[in-house]
Order: sequence, then structure tokens, then C-alpha cells
Amino acid sequence: MKPLTPELRRQLAARVNFYRELGIYDLYRQGGRAETPADVLPVLGLPAAELESIRRDLGECTRCRLHQGRSNLVFGDGNPRADLMFVGEGPGADEDAQGLPFVGRAGQLLNNMISAMGLRREDVYIANVVKCRPPANRTPEKDECDTCSPFLMRQIAAVQPRAIVALGATAARTLLGISDSLGALRNRSYDFTPPAYQGQPIKLFVTYHPAYLLRDPNQKKEAWKDLQQAMKYLGISLPQPMPTR
Repeated sequence: MKPLTPELRRQLAARVNFYRELGIYDLYRQGGRAETPADVLPVLGLPAAELESIRRDLGECTRCRLHQGRSNLVFGDGNPRADLMFVGEGPGADEDAQGLPFVGRAGQLLNNMISAMGLRREDVYIANVVKCRPPANRTPEKDECDTCSPFLMRQIAAVQPRAIVALGATAARTLLGISDSLGALRNRSYDFTPPAYQGQPIKLFVTYHPAYLLRDPNQKKEAWKDLQQAMKYLGISLPQPMPTR
């Protein structure tokens, strides 16, 4: 590994401090041991620095109307070298208040879904199509998604996950560039390549948004089937059924 420059080391140290502020003191390689603070910088590497660069480029974004009602811009959260990435629609009230994705009731369900997969939230990376809360939690308009999605594409290219799970129709349609129903988009995988991405195609799976599952718990079994497809692709052994609460 090439020596880290002072600026890159500063950026990576800032990321470590960010995790500590969230109460995350151990960072993990996928399937590996806990890393000590001295080990963390090489583990995080360039993806973390690239994510920091994307966040700086966003700045205090005013590129679309959604900025008018936000308290905090919600960028992303998780392991910058994650094998698995979840992409949702946009922040809700709790996320807007805390500046982190999926921290409300839907976020708690997503955490349970991740745990049922045999993973922890800090093992994956989580982001949304839009970074600001739509008024009254409405579905983001197409022009809002089009304005914000280039930053999401850059996040995906930085993390380079092996698989993505699109949570809900808005995320799936934005990533795939098609307008089919969620039912038509589920039950299969897609080869997804972000713009200007030089790596291998990323496997993309589509499932229900956790907020929808809170409204219709009967669909949790179907969502679990979708997650099992991603697990099979990633080589994750099947643990217990997904919790029903």
C-alpha cells in the first residue's frame, strides 16, 4: 500500500471520529476481526476519502426545492468498503432531525432486517436517492431525484459494493432507469453499473421499503425472500427467519 498523505490521513481520521460520535468504536472487515484505531486508516482507505469528497461537493445543497424545508442534509452511513449497500427513497422526520439515514421506525425495521441476514448495520452502507426530506414525507418528484441521484451514483462508485438492495419503487426506478411497478421489478437480479464506473457490474436486488412493511406486515415474508437472494449471491449463510416485529 502506498503511504497515506497527511491530507488523506486527516480525512480518514475525521471519519473515524465520526463513527465514534455515533457510538461505533470497532470497525470490521467483512467477516474479519475488530480493528484497533491504529488499524482503521488502512482498512478505510480511499473509499472513505472519496465519500468525504462527495459530501464536500454537496455542501449546503440548494440544487432543488427540497432544501427549503430541511433541518439537516442526510448523506449516508456505514462501512465505506461494504459488500452490501441499501438505497432508500429519502429522509423522514427522524432522519432530517439527526442527519442520518434510516434512524426512525423504518430504520429500526431495516436494522432488524440486516441483523436477520447475519450482518450488523456497521457492516453495510446505507444511502437515499434524495438527501433532503420531502415535505410531509411525500414521494420525491422525478426532477428532484434526477438532481440528487448523481451524488448517489458517486457514492455507489466510491463504496464499490458487490450487491445493492433497492428499498422501494423510487429507489429501484431511479437506479434502473425504468418505470415498472415494484411487483414487476422484484424476484430477479440486475447487473447495475453507475455512470463512469470502471469496476465489475454490481448485482442489484429490489424489495419493499421498510416504511411500507410497517404499513403491511404481511409482506415481510416476501421481503425476506428478496433479501435471501442477495445473501445467496454474497455467499452469506441463511440464519433465522426475519423478525416479525
